[in-house]
Amino acid sequence: MSLLRVLDRRPLDRAAAVKALADRGFGWADLDGEPYWLDEVVAMDPYLYFELKSAAAGLWRVFDRAVRYAHGRRELYALCGIPSLLWNMLDALPLPPEGEISRYARFDFAVTPEGGIRLLELNADTPTGYAEAAAATPWLCSQAGLQSPNEGMAVLLKRAWSKERPDTVACAAYGAHAEDSGTIDLLAAHSGLAPERVDLLELSVDEGIVKDGGGREISRLFALYPKEWMALDEGGEALAYAIERGHLALFNSPHAILLQSKGLQALIWGLYELDLLYDDQERSWIRRYMLPTYTKPLFDGAYVSKSMFGREGGSVKLYDDAGGVEEEDREGFDTSVFFPVVYQHRADLPAMRFGGRQLHLLTGLFVLDGQPCGLLGRAGGRITGNASHFVPIGVNGHV
Repeated sequence: MSLLRVLDRRPLDRAAAVKALADRGFGWADLDGEPYWLDEVVAMDPYLYFELKSAAAGLWRVFDRAVRYAHGRRELYALCGIPSLLWNMLDALPLPPEGEISRYARFDFAVTPEGGIRLLELNADTPTGYAEAAAATPWLCSQAGLQSPNEGMAVLLKRAWSKERPDTVACAAYGAHAEDSGTIDLLAAHSGLAPERVDLLELSVDEGIVKDGGGREISRLFALYPKEWMALDEGGEALAYAIERGHLALFNSPHAILLQSKGLQALIWGLYELDLLYDDQERSWIRRYMLPTYTKPLFDGAYVSKSMFGREGGSVKLYDDAGGVEEEDREGFDTSVFFPVVYQHRADLPAMRFGGRQLHLLTGLFVLDGQPCGLLGRAGGRITGNASHFVPIGVNGHV
């Protein structure tokens, strides 16, 4: 019995559906004249969904403990590829409470129709796909007769932001880049707050004080800005200094960069192999749901290499059983020119039929305010990159 299947395409007025999705806050169902949202819907068995949710909750604890173990240990910062420019900032700031290092995160899994669940990575800094998951998926699932656990995402987002209370939200090219700008707008709307929305590229730092393009001081900022880029961007050092000195509170927490680093997965696996830190329950989660990950290619069979801070498939290479490169992403930006690489046992994404095409399904699960809560489907090549499509995932039963 298949626990994950693509439902047959139903008659659909795509133009009307695209408008309905835009009205709900997802305004980029089509990009550059091509469909980004696929008309199909993926149905997940309730048993598989509850195991996936349980796996995410357990791994959230595993990752949290690893960050607390690494905090203040600069040799582990280096192991995780954290730029040295950020070490003082990480040491100077207190760690958030347990489970709250990131209040806006997403796990990405390889989930198979047979019920296999393997974690590929954790996007704990600036995950994309919120509008697809929180706005589009519930409506599309309702049209297909499926239940959607994503219904509660907006409530959890509001709860998280009621604690952080950012006065400003930002992304690069706000107002021009449809996806990032739309995500910022929806996050602000769901927050219940009234933060200013600004272009990240117009911010300036003067003696540790961050200001927007109009000269307004910013003290609490949520930004779709990967924190590792502070080590590379002009003005990044000044921004890190503003955070370190307490002039700017940044969300997610600066320590989310430790969660974000794929090097943390290598640390977790090393601690698991050495029987350190984790109790029996945590070890069972690691053994069942994580993949062997190292900072060197120590595998006899097929494996994957990727930058510790790669995004959208950039830098990913798939190696075959003989150790040769079988496939690599040539479209995304290869961040391995700046950051170290990890090597991970290979777990292929399941191949499924979407409208006559065979695509590979990546299953994301958001964690908002510490609670696993929202499914995100992306369908594309064996490496999920910029050309992948959004496909809603619902549950074929009570959630």
